[in-house]
Amino acid sequence: MAGTLPIKTILIANRGEIACRVNRAAKELGLKVVQAVSEADTDSLAARLADEVKVIGPPQAAKSYLNTEALLAAAKEGGADAVHPGYGFLSENAGFADAVEDAGLVFVGPSGDTIRLMGDKAAAREQAQKAGVPTVPGSDGVITDMDEAERLAAEVGYPVMIKASAGGGGRGIRVAGSAEEFRKLAPQASNEAKSAFGDGGIYIEKVIERARHIEVQVLGDDAEVVHFFDRECSLQRRRQKVWEEAPSAAVDEDVRERLCRAAVELAKSVRYRGAGTVEFLFDDETGEFYFIEMNTRIQVEHPVTEMICGTDLVAGMIRVCAGAPLGITQEEIAREGHAIEVRLNAEDPANGFMPFPGVMSGLKLPEGEGIRFDHMLYDGYAIPPFYDSLLGKLIVWAPDRAQAIAKLKQALTTLEIGGLPTTAPLFTALADSADVQANDVHTRWLEPWLETNADTLTKQGETTT
Repeated sequence: MAGTLPIKTILIANRGEIACRVNRAAKELGLKVVQAVSEADTDSLAARLADEVKVIGPPQAAKSYLNTEALLAAAKEGGADAVHPGYGFLSENAGFADAVEDAGLVFVGPSGDTIRLMGDKAAAREQAQKAGVPTVPGSDGVITDMDEAERLAAEVGYPVMIKASAGGGGRGIRVAGSAEEFRKLAPQASNEAKSAFGDGGIYIEKVIERARHIEVQVLGDDAEVVHFFDRECSLQRRRQKVWEEAPSAAVDEDVRERLCRAAVELAKSVRYRGAGTVEFLFDDETGEFYFIEMNTRIQVEHPVTEMICGTDLVAGMIRVCAGAPLGITQEEIAREGHAIEVRLNAEDPANGFMPFPGVMSGLKLPEGEGIRFDHMLYDGYAIPPFYDSLLGKLIVWAPDRAQAIAKLKQALTTLEIGGLPTTAPLFTALADSADVQANDVHTRWLEPWLETNADTLTKQGETTT
């Protein structure tokens, strides 16, 4: 397969488990891998797996993984002709995509113009409307005047969500239940977004009380776009996903078909290239769905889609971004069974999810049919304190959802990560939850559950240490 590609060497401009995942896909395509690392990651698993390692700067991300010049220099020194940004860091940075292309390299992702358009949430909302995709009732564009914002919030009707146009990762978001709260929270959202993203623009959306977070995986080659069905990511803490599954058990086949069709139409309207995810809110009470944003990169939760569709999305995005056609039609893409992914973080769920960097010991990974663990771990590895606390992702597949939950519980009992607490006890407790088993959850379900189940998490943690 690699012989058909005009690229031979790829620079991975990221770290952690996603760097290991990209390495695996690149090697399967027959590509040489150059791994960019900070000084804190020279002994990482990603570095050990790579054919060549380039140190790009000190541990601080701003001086390494967010340093465009250092990354491009590493690509040049390593003889790379493509750059994969992974997720996070510069993966959705239009300027970085432009710089990679301007240097004569392949950026494994959409064009800078597409990232710019879809990365601006207000502009993406307008694009969705043009493509005939339903959007949550709210403002039509970016609002910078707070008086105008308050007037529009009253018009939409409280409660409303105040969202940063350039936001991400749950930042720059507030929920206001009244005009008084709005006057207090809107400037906070704007200031947080300006500090984090350099853009204080906000927009407003109506809050859907019992919303589910459902997203559609797409892959495009600039001309054609196909989907790989849907995922549900409704179990969230502080608007961060912790448990994902595919397909969603909350939608029927008619809704699923309409969701997937809408995602493809939106991606086609921007001539999308690479892997991307179109995210929707699904109203449990009315059965309606609404576009919220598009992530112009590979997502943390992509493995559940790979498990039900039997495809390698990372290899697929490398191929199409290198100029190969999709090579697959929508009719050829089928799904089977149910997959669940949980995110294992170096955090203590019984202690306010406090991060715990440490040294790995006694690592034992679950094995068996339908079990996968994407990770960055090995015995003796000292986890750097400078980055996200994600250690890996446990993914399971079974013929149906109930069996997948049972397999997840079994896999968690055999997973051993010594030397530090992890979020594994949280997922054991969630798998035992009657609401989770009945799929009676929504995006605001988890945090109240955490408050009322603190003792359960403590006991679960004691049994796993």
